[in-house]
Parts: sequence; structure tokens; C-alpha cells
Amino acid sequence: MESALAVPRLPPHDPGTPALSVVDMHTGGEPLRIVLAGCPEVEGPTLLAKRRYMRQHLDYVRRRLMFEPRGHRDMYGAVLVQSELPDANLGVLFLHNEGYSSMCGHAVLALGRFALDFGLVPAPPAGTCEARVNIHCPCGLVTAFVECKGGRSCGPVRFHSVPAFVLASDLMVDVPGHGKVVVDIAYGGAFYALVSAEKFGLDVCSAKTRDLVNTASAVTEAVKAQFKITHPDNEDFSFLYGTILTDGKDAYSEEPTTNICVFADEQVDRSPTGSGVTARIALQYHKGLLKLNQTRIFKSSATGSVFTGKAVREAKCGDFKAVIVEVSGQAHYTGAASLTVEDDDPLKDGFLLK
Repeated sequence: MESALAVPRLPPHDPGTPALSVVDMHTGGEPLRIVLAGCPEVEGPTLLAKRRYMRQHLDYVRRRLMFEPRGHRDMYGAVLVQSELPDANLGVLFLHNEGYSSMCGHAVLALGRFALDFGLVPAPPAGTCEARVNIHCPCGLVTAFVECKGGRSCGPVRFHSVPAFVLASDLMVDVPGHGKVVVDIAYGGAFYALVSAEKFGLDVCSAKTRDLVNTASAVTEAVKAQFKITHPDNEDFSFLYGTILTDGKDAYSEEPTTNICVFADEQVDRSPTGSGVTARIALQYHKGLLKLNQTRIFKSSATGSVFTGKAVREAKCGDFKAVIVEVSGQAHYTGAASLTVEDDDPLKDGFLLK
């Protein structure tokens, strides 16, 4: 009896019952659920067309993956799709509790390992210590570099971002309950409002998470109401993804700088936020606080996990001066599962507690 119970398995069920096969990972504590099988075909000639198709026709898949009882409010996901770009090894659609993001750095770091380990890219030559993985994200082509040994991933991953830039610097917004506050708006594959938590009387390193979430959400709603977000190349990216509250330590230092990112529907990133690090580096470079190839350490106030980031070269995005940012972090596997969806389950499409 003991040996029979050692490996749990689902009881026999109708083979026609839908099931989603997934691999779960985390980067700096932030989860990533990668769909291996079970997702219907995502139609469309381009990645952005596929993103629109999934939002319009397959959103139930996102809810089943992200929401309770199979997920939770802060779950994050990735659906792998074909890319139209000849240089891409894979395309990806990012899922969260509100919808579909344009970029996700912690997911790219995890997907770099996943792509190498699951054979989505050719095995590197013997003796190679780093493999290159080209990942087509909705915001564009992002290159991940995966430390490896014997053809398998074995350490940190780094990626080079799309051009990152500052949309608005020292923008005055009226935040209900806090008055007029100066914020910055920067793009790291997605747009963020960036502001020191100290402007709200909070210490990002020690304040209660709920207080930080409430404050960040108030900033997000204020910016959305008072400032038009516009991407110079594509209207699909013209939205504010969230707010990053920082410790205000933007000047270059070898000491870590801490932040928390609140995005989508008050979703809290457990990691330092890869696209957020990209946006913060772009802002610091824009303000003359950072030089090319000066590495900074970014720490999550939620978990204490760290990423590093640096601007590696200048670029352009429309008429904006931009930088390509390198972000590095460590991803880990946490499990694999078959998520069954029974037709008679009244909660089969998931729910979120308010």
C-alpha cells in the first residue's frame, strides 16, 4: 500500500476531458507557468495578431491557467507559439491576472533555460558554456543567453532588451489622497510609472505589501487618467502596465537598489521585475546617473531576490533616444502538471477573490 501511494496520480477519467500540460518555473520568486500541450491553436499571421486572437477567442485558457483553483491572483503564464520572424527560435504570449502583456523579463529568463533544456533550440557545440535563444515577445525580438554545460542549462540567464526609453520625465500627476506627485514614465518592453515610495511616506523595504499595492495602484490610475501613453512604433504597446515604487536610489552605486512592481490588476511581482529593471536602467541613463556598461543590482522588496542590469549600447525607438539593456537573473524549475478541466465543474474557468 505504501509503494502504491508513493507516486500520486489522477483517478481514471474520460480521455476527452480537456487537460493542459504545464511546466512551472520561478525567477526570483515570480512564478511562470509554461503551456506544453492542451492549448487550442492560436491563429494569426503575426505574433501580435495571435495575441489579439487569444484575447478575443481563447481567454478562457488564460483564466483556467491563471485563476483559482488551478492558479492564484499573482500567477503568470506563457503560451508558446510560432513566430513570423526568421531569426526567432520561438514566439511567446504572456498571460497574467488581467490579460496579456507586451514583455516579461522574468519569463524570458526562465524561457531561456526551458528552450535549451526542452530542445527548442539546437544543442550548442561541445565545450560551449553559453547558448543563445532568440525569443519573439510581443514587444519584439529579445535575445537570451543561457549558461550551459553538456548541452543543459546550469546557471544564470541574461537577456538583451528591445530599445528602452523615457517617455516622460518629472511628470506632475495629482494622486488622490496624496496630492501632486512627480513621476517618470519609462518603457522597458512595457510602460511603467516610476516613483520613490518615500514621496508617499513609505519605506519600500519595510512597508506592508498592501500599503505599497494601494499606493502603486493609486499612481497607476492617476497616470492613466491624466497622461496619454503613446508608443512611437505600435499602438498595441500604448498602455501603462503598472507602477514601480523604488527606494529612490537612482544614482549609480555598487549597493543594491530596491523596488516593488505592481502591475495588471494589482498583481505583485515577487522578482525585481525584468522589464522594470530595463525601464529603470533607461531612466537612470537618460538622467545621466548611469554610464554604459555600469552594472547595477536590483533587489525585490517582496522576496529579497536580485537581478542585475546595465545599458550595453545606445539605440533609437522612433524619435526617442533609447538603450539596449542587459538583465541577468536565475530561474528555477518547480514542477510539472496536467491541469484537468471537467465539464461539470462550475468553477472550470477559474475565479479570483476580490
